[in-house]
Order: sequence, then structure tokens, then C-alpha cells
Amino acid sequence: MERKVKYDYAFKLECVNLVLEKHYSCGMVSVQKGVEESNIRKWVGFYKEYGYAGLLPRKNQSYSVSFKSKVLRLIEKEHLSLSKTCLKFNIPDSAIIIKWRKDFANFGLAGLQPKTRGRPKSMDNNKRKKRKSNKPLTREEELLLENEALRCENEVLKKLQALVQAQQKAKRQRS
Repeated sequence: MERKVKYDYAFKLECVNLVLEKHYSCGMVSVQKGVEESNIRKWVGFYKEYGYAGLLPRKNQSYSVSFKSKVLRLIEKEHLSLSKTCLKFNIPDSAIIIKWRKDFANFGLAGLQPKTRGRPKSMDNNKRKKRKSNKPLTREEELLLENEALRCENEVLKKLQALVQAQQKAKRQRS
């Protein structure tokens, strides 16, 4: 399944052509087409740098740790803006670089490691500990289990009572 894009390729190309061929300003095209001016500037930049391919929608791309660190080092070394860095390295959005910076500042190189995505492969069905053997419980173990059950029941009753009191208080305040 392909992800939905807000602006299709033809629309982007039309906006870029208005700026480059008809010499409209980005602001004028922005007002005319109802698109943020920054988006039009970004599209024009990608078009100038990469041609038609610069306007094509991009899939979710993963970047290596070495690439991320290279980009961050170059920003620091050459004092590049985020938009120029995006153009130079063909990164679709500056928010990606901002996230890399934040992760690097907080966690160092480990923060640039790729994160696991999505739900874990296997869910753990064993939430409670299983008994180790089938032999009967000792009196002490039975009392401990009963004590735990009574504590849980007590906590539930306390929470229920607090909820009822909160509802009564809200009812009194409405009256």
C-alpha cells in the first residue's frame, strides 16, 4: 500500500514551473495555489538540485549511523542551514535533522542507532509466574497468596470509594 501524499507530483511541477519559467515569486505562487511559501521554496530547490526526481514522493528511508554523524559534523563544520543541508544530502525534511541533533545531544552516537519500529514480534502470554511444581502449597504459601488477594481486593474497594466520593462532590458542585 502506497502512502498518501498531500501534493502530487504534477502539482509540485506546476508550482516549480511557475517560479522558474514564468518568473513568478514564491510568495505569489503560494497565494495563487494556497500552499505554504516554504514548501514552494523547498520544491524549487530540490528541482534545481535533483531535477524531476527531486519532486517525487519518498518512502520512509532509514539512514546509517555514519551518514547521520557525517551530516551533523558537516553542519557544525560549515555552519550550514537546515534547508541547505537537506538539499545537499537529499533529506526530505529538516525535522529529520532536528531529531538527529536532539538524539545526538541526549544520547551521543548511541542515539543515532536505528530504533526498532512497530509491535514486538511475539507477545509474552505468561504474565503470571507459573508454579514450579504440582505439589501442594505449604500453609505459609497459602497464607501469602490469600494475603495478596485481600490486599488487591482492599485496593479495588478504596479506588471505588474514591470514585464514588468524587462523583458526589462533582454533583454537589453542579447543584
